[in-house]
Amino acid sequence: MDRGYIEKALPEIKKIKDPRLRDGVVKAWLLAIEKGRWTRIDDIPFTLLTATKATLLQHTRSVTNMALAIASARKRTDLDIDTLIAGALVHDVGKLLEYARKGKAIAKSEHGKRVRHPVSGYGLAIEAGLPLEVAHIIATHSKEGEGMVRSNEAVVIHHCDFIDFDICQSRQ
Repeated sequence: MDRGYIEKALPEIKKIKDPRLRDGVVKAWLLAIEKGRWTRIDDIPFTLLTATKATLLQHTRSVTNMALAIASARKRTDLDIDTLIAGALVHDVGKLLEYARKGKAIAKSEHGKRVRHPVSGYGLAIEAGLPLEVAHIIATHSKEGEGMVRSNEAVVIHHCDFIDFDICQSRQ
């Protein structure tokens, strides 16, 4: 897997205007693929908490597009759109370390039994050279972020993530 694969799987990357952010998003995914020893990522479920047909890539794109719709509807300048898109695209990248392929199934990895994806994803983002604002979105998008003051962009991603989770869970 290479840059072209990631850009095809997550075409919303092209909506990021800052080339450094685009590169960082791609690098974070490629680091996660390498460290997680994935040979393919198109069939990874977005959650192991409930049976779902939704994949991690589908969920990532849904969260990104919901976040963009919210930003568009607000018609204000209190959201940094590039940070919002980048954060949405990498909010669950740590799942590539939290999960592992076990035969034909995807299950919790040894890493994932000790470290959840918001923490792993934060580390991947920093290693990939993404700014703290994007790493903050990853670290605070889930329950690990409770008690933290979330940036405006992190608030949007947090809610979009749970909206998508709740809808997918209710349709099983």
